[in-house]
Amino acid sequence: MEINATYNSLVAVGDSFTEGMSDLRPDGSYRGWADVLAGRLATRAPGFRYANLAVRGKLIGQIVEEQVPLAAGMEADVVTLVGGLNDTLRPKVDMGRVKGLLTEAVERLTPACGQLVLMRSPGRNGPVMERFRPRMEELFAHIDELAARHGALVVDLYGTPALGDPRLWDVDRLHLTADGHRRVAEAVWQTLGLTPENDWRTPLPPSARPGWVTRRVEDARFAKEHLGPWIGRRLTGRSSGDGLPPKRPDLLPYETRSEV
Repeated sequence: MEINATYNSLVAVGDSFTEGMSDLRPDGSYRGWADVLAGRLATRAPGFRYANLAVRGKLIGQIVEEQVPLAAGMEADVVTLVGGLNDTLRPKVDMGRVKGLLTEAVERLTPACGQLVLMRSPGRNGPVMERFRPRMEELFAHIDELAARHGALVVDLYGTPALGDPRLWDVDRLHLTADGHRRVAEAVWQTLGLTPENDWRTPLPPSARPGWVTRRVEDARFAKEHLGPWIGRRLTGRSSGDGLPPKRPDLLPYETRSEV
């Protein structure tokens, strides 16, 4: 990878992680690591173009069908592909099918872009992580194999203890905070061979663990506001992204948004 290379365009493909939940702007829209990365790349390349095709809740089959052909047609300098994790969180999943679809996506995107970037996604430490860890690690092992075979870059967020810290995760326990998204953007930035601005792996400072009562209140809030609705969507075959358009569907010049 060329150090301090210049990239003129970026296309982001994926689900809620790439859409930017739960990194809220003051106007209620989502920012997220891909927007942060695009803004930083735009300062280095006049006329820099950016598209974000990600939609929350998408499974890898939907990403391959709905987003991959569009991304391939844009012929961007960099394409990021993060998908399959929603599949692993389903009660039942065919991991062979998931890996096959991810392979299809990589094979279609690699010749259509300058550099494909894959990720080993982070996970919040806790019982949910432990339950689904074997599936996640099977997916990540396949990602490593695909990257080696096709010359893709891999951003290893899963192997970084700091990103497992619950303080970097929103109350829904599924999406990173603004600080978490900034760390991901820095990780991708460095993987692309650009000069580091900070150490995204730095652990948060030690803090006292919340008391038993506080933890139970947080658990009850999580179950009511997030876990219950999530289970309801699984049982009815619905998705949080049903009917939603891509975040930024066209590869257009990037304009920095005001965050105030």
